[in-house]
Amino acid sequence: MSNRPLRPTSFDVAEKAGVSQSTVSRALRGNSGVNAETRARVSAAARELGYVVDRHASSLRLKSSETIALVTICRPGEDRSAINPFYFALLGSIAAATSARGFNLLVSFQESAANFRADFVASGLADAMIVIGTATNHAAWDYFAQAQASGLDFVCWGSPGAPFHWLRSDNRSGGALAAQHFLSLRRRHCAFIGPSVGISRQFDERRDGYVAALAAQGFTSVTVDPPANTDRYAQGIAAARTLLSQHPETDAIFVSSDMLALGVLQGVKEMGRRVPADVAIIGFDGIRAGTLAEPPLTTLEPDLDAAGEALVAMALEDQAHMRGRSRVPVQLLLRGTA
Repeated sequence: MSNRPLRPTSFDVAEKAGVSQSTVSRALRGNSGVNAETRARVSAAARELGYVVDRHASSLRLKSSETIALVTICRPGEDRSAINPFYFALLGSIAAATSARGFNLLVSFQESAANFRADFVASGLADAMIVIGTATNHAAWDYFAQAQASGLDFVCWGSPGAPFHWLRSDNRSGGALAAQHFLSLRRRHCAFIGPSVGISRQFDERRDGYVAALAAQGFTSVTVDPPANTDRYAQGIAAARTLLSQHPETDAIFVSSDMLALGVLQGVKEMGRRVPADVAIIGFDGIRAGTLAEPPLTTLEPDLDAAGEALVAMALEDQAHMRGRSRVPVQLLLRGTA
């Protein structure tokens, strides 16, 4: 007969904490229906007894995978290292929020019909699904729109159209902040560089907030579309050259994303203009690469910690974050370009 001590059970924890066994299970899963004081008491009892949740057994009992699936949409043929750094930062925030709930994260990079998949929840591989990634892969978003229409369920960051449950940055407010900052610097010949129609609702909102804030003070903005090119940096260089060739008086540029803005910065310098003395530049996304530019890029940064937590909560349909459409606040990070 074995002399090994018996492992403590959830019933032992329940007795020590003075609660029911079902309350122990719910408390250790972080269920919002258990108050904070009870959760703390149950956690303390579990630590004292050396009790560890058997995740596999718990998942079988609850018919739960304790996993969230995260789909990242890429451009067809795109090297994974070339994905917009913003999405890797958002992925990290989602991973942190997932881990904080005791869940695992299953990450799937998808780019074409050969690997499109939206049935992670239906197949039992995950309890919830989140979709992020480029808005320019129209085939992917068409696929996920059809998937949602068929009854498959998930939430999205951004999304190019209306059919989805989405979370976005407060893009209009961000555009307005950029305009107000330029006007405070007494810049009067403002421009916007970014896709002008339909590529991404996020870009449209940023432009519209910027233009509206300028108009409210009696000013207008020139808009330049970047040329068709998968390389955002090259797009930005070309767009800056076009803008300053056609509108040499430009003294302020708001750019729809940081990756594009880094190219704009290079293009402005190649046109012989000083930044920010001659031309001020503001991007959007808050990617770390902007801090390495010369001068460092002024940008609008979404609260990514809040975004990660809200996406996970929406995906799991917590009471505090029911499905729908919501916004994450942004802040202006003042650096060398403005």
